[in-house]
Amino acid sequence: MADKSSESSEKPEPSIPDDVWERFVEDSERDIRTSEAPKEPSARARMVTERLRQQDARGELPPGWRTGPAWREMDGRAARRRKLWAIIGVPLALAVALVAMKPSLLPGDPFGTGSTGGTGTESAAPLPEETAPPSTAPSSAPGTPTLDRPFAGSPAARYADGAAGIVLPEAKAVGSFSKDEVDRALKQTKALLVDANLDRKTLLGGTPETVLDILDPKQPRMLSDVRSWLRKPDKKNDPLLLFSRFDKDEVRLIGDVVKTRGRMTFERGENGSVVVHADYTFVYAVAPADPDSTEVTRVIARRVIDTELADPTRFQVTPGKLLVVRFNQDLANTACGVYDGYLHPQFDSAVIQGPTPTGPRVDPYDRSRDIQNSDTETCGTVSRT
Repeated sequence: MADKSSESSEKPEPSIPDDVWERFVEDSERDIRTSEAPKEPSARARMVTERLRQQDARGELPPGWRTGPAWREMDGRAARRRKLWAIIGVPLALAVALVAMKPSLLPGDPFGTGSTGGTGTESAAPLPEETAPPSTAPSSAPGTPTLDRPFAGSPAARYADGAAGIVLPEAKAVGSFSKDEVDRALKQTKALLVDANLDRKTLLGGTPETVLDILDPKQPRMLSDVRSWLRKPDKKNDPLLLFSRFDKDEVRLIGDVVKTRGRMTFERGENGSVVVHADYTFVYAVAPADPDSTEVTRVIARRVIDTELADPTRFQVTPGKLLVVRFNQDLANTACGVYDGYLHPQFDSAVIQGPTPTGPRVDPYDRSRDIQNSDTETCGTVSRT
């Protein structure tokens, strides 16, 4: 028995491979970190730990063996970084390549190329609100109109769309009229302009019912004259004096947008009235009625109109209705001498309707021109459309 005990006690401890030991250390450290309470190591763990301590003291373990888990953590972070760059880097590289081929995809002009993206004058910044009479005509605009971009090559590309271009001034009390009454007069004037020049029903030859409802029936002959213009147009009774109308059998409107530019003001008039002054340019993009035609042109109508809110205690007027005291118009790129109540756009491919223009050459986009005293009988030519 003594020999057996001595023989057994002198038997060498089994050797443990390094990879097994490293897995053990990792598992042990992980268990210690995740454990809710400290646990006493098992006999096997104590034995292995003591063996490693002795090997380390004798210099039998490689340098840095204790730092293995930390290196693997670093490897994991590197792998995560590589994965993140793979996720972000590929789309980023594609985006850089795309912008390099087409810089116009970036907002604005960060590279100073001055590019507008082909004929895309529509991409130009909208004009700020017109708050005073302009002093010069707008500069030229590059581009050629198409069915998709009917306002390309026109200053109107930067105009507001439709009724959004009719911005009302802030109302205030004038004379005996309160702020609310003045505000109502401004809104009625806008409604008149919209119905007369922007409403699709009116543009296609319909009756502008809103205008007829706004006008004061007590104003001598005004309302009856307008109804006569619409019912039986001729040279003396021309609805184009107030309304923009197209013959749908001759042309078609391109899209739903009419470009609008102008301003509205108000002031105290004679005898305590309120006079609203409106000066607006409307630009219409049209094509021949033939659905297969791709030809595009534009008609420009500038209208200057003064409406009045009269004092019902001093005049025989209808409270809440407007008087029209003055109106002028400048209609460009439409046939002269044709009095059928419609605008007749001039297409390059069509024979010119009416007499040959003999008047002065004008720029229909020049809002610095005074048209209030223009000769409506003069048939001139336009420098651009």
